[in-house]
Amino acid sequence: MGNLHEGHLALVEKAKRHADCVVVSIFVNPLQFSPNEDFDQYPRTLIADCELLKNLNVDIVFTPENKILFPVEQEILVLLPPIADQYEGAYRPGFFRGVATIVLKLFNIVQPNIAIFGKKDYQQLHIVRLLVQQFNLPIDILDVETVRTSDGLALSSRNQYLNASQQIEANQLFQTLSTIKSDLNAGQTNYSRLEKNAFDSLRMKGWSVDYVAILNQASLTQAKTEDKELVVVAAARIGHTRLIDNIEVNQK
Repeated sequence: MGNLHEGHLALVEKAKRHADCVVVSIFVNPLQFSPNEDFDQYPRTLIADCELLKNLNVDIVFTPENKILFPVEQEILVLLPPIADQYEGAYRPGFFRGVATIVLKLFNIVQPNIAIFGKKDYQQLHIVRLLVQQFNLPIDILDVETVRTSDGLALSSRNQYLNASQQIEANQLFQTLSTIKSDLNAGQTNYSRLEKNAFDSLRMKGWSVDYVAILNQASLTQAKTEDKELVVVAAARIGHTRLIDNIEVNQK
């Protein structure tokens, strides 16, 4: 959606390693914002974005106007499985339906052979993969690891909403996930207790916590003790800024 940072540029760099022609789409998608969210305030920095992409020798920057993607009122939307209504979907109703619908439109217009998505939006990546698989789209979905600041904060366009003190405190979210990872690797299997401890720890530090969950990587269902590939996902608000993050745990 623009307002590019090093996380977005990492997607471009991976695309350049896998393709002869790289297309970057920039579109602030109204379908994925609820009425009380920051659609009007969302940072739009197209000139600066294009300069960054020019420096990376991107072939095409696709910046469609609303009337291109929505020539008429959008009455047909992608129907998603129940996972879309959990975690992020539970706190942002309709979000993934809006994402999936616009991604399908962009795929139909651009007709890519591959598409690159970051792991920071882990649930979104999962749903895009389901979309491609279940609509038989001839597209390979590749992922990129989350790009972070030196203290662990996942890069996000919304980080600019944080004031100076919140910028310092914001890495507590990733630190909390890292603690869970250490506990899991140490053999702890009481997932509900680990989730509650993390939830309570963040609240004590002044965060408003939406969820902390330990999930199976492949299905994003609640993890079972026999699962070896896990992901810990979380969303919490510091001040007025809502942050999401995750950490993978791969056990032998």
